[in-house]
Amino acid sequence: MIIFVYILCHFERAKVQKKTYIRKSYNKKFVHLQNFHYLCGIFIRNIIMSKRVLIGMSGGIDSTVAAILLLKQGYELVGATFRTFDSIKDSCLAKEKGCCSVESIMEAKRMASTLGFEHHILDFRDTFREHVIANFVDEYSHGRTPNPCVLCNSHIKWGKLMQAAKEYGCDMIATGHYAQIAQYRGHTYLKNAVDTQKDQTYFLWMLTEENLRHTLFPLGGLTKSEVRQIALQHGFEALSKKAESQEICFVPNNDYRTFLAEQGVSISQGEYIDNQGNILGKNQGFCHYTIGQRKGLGIALGAPKFVTKIDAQNNRVTLGERDDLYATEATIANVHLRDKDWLNESPSVQARIRYKSPAVDAILPCPIPLLSNHNHPYTIQFSSPVWGVTPGQSLVIYKDNLVVGGGIIQ
Repeated sequence: MIIFVYILCHFERAKVQKKTYIRKSYNKKFVHLQNFHYLCGIFIRNIIMSKRVLIGMSGGIDSTVAAILLLKQGYELVGATFRTFDSIKDSCLAKEKGCCSVESIMEAKRMASTLGFEHHILDFRDTFREHVIANFVDEYSHGRTPNPCVLCNSHIKWGKLMQAAKEYGCDMIATGHYAQIAQYRGHTYLKNAVDTQKDQTYFLWMLTEENLRHTLFPLGGLTKSEVRQIALQHGFEALSKKAESQEICFVPNNDYRTFLAEQGVSISQGEYIDNQGNILGKNQGFCHYTIGQRKGLGIALGAPKFVTKIDAQNNRVTLGERDDLYATEATIANVHLRDKDWLNESPSVQARIRYKSPAVDAILPCPIPLLSNHNHPYTIQFSSPVWGVTPGQSLVIYKDNLVVGGGIIQ
């Protein structure tokens, strides 16, 4: 019976959706149908369909505890760990103990074995290089500062992982990210995690509603200290005390310069200039700097200076004062916005320009444009000056703790 209602609701929703653009009186009916359609889908997946979940595992505490929690909830798990870059040797994959950069893969495999479910190593090297590493190198080569984790999540962890889930007979995927999922006005949203210090919605803003409808975030309602306690209670004492890495996974020791050189990026020395264009000295090539950088400039000017502008075309880096980096607006491209009707009704939002920065009040220009071309530039006004707006980074838009959109800073 519930399947029949679900199908009927699906077709009725499609009819109402067409009329919504003609008569606004249909809006409320559409929202109710959308919500009921979603709930029916959840019922079918959780009750009628198999509770088989593909869980991404890194070998760390978060994915391990996520697996523990899902097993307690009665899910049948299939573990998956990604092989993403070429430094892992084929000979290492057959070993029980980790070596080189394969340690995390083998640790994930061991955790899955300990918890009693199957585990697979998925070779995504070609896709990772094409979508993540190539973008990383290209952005730095143009004087921008990319965030590879955002692309990795959308193209690898959800793009390829969703495909793998179908192959292994799984209807859902799960990860150890600190994020939640919520329903509002007929849409599926990312919602901030309970632990505000660990919230990772910033890195997940590119996920689609379809992605979210097939995703579980077991850690979204927990704090990091609670996660460590769960690991300890289940006998993973060493894991519960393990320090977290803040490095980009494919850049050893966070040495960007060496990595870029290995990728064939060779930029000769350029010039440091001040805000008036006066030459201050030699830089090591524009690609080695990022907006807001103060350390490692290799030049003494009698007072601390910050990178305020990068001119890739002329290989020039502008140095200025800290106050020069405050901005009252930001222009973004690759824009994705959810529920434009809601945003037009209430354009007051919050914006985050980097992971460790707090969200600040902002205003969306109204009416919200119909962005058929996601690369069309879009300017957001901050209610107060924001420090260090950096081209290449993501700007993520929040409203009532929900991720309503985002874009790449230009």
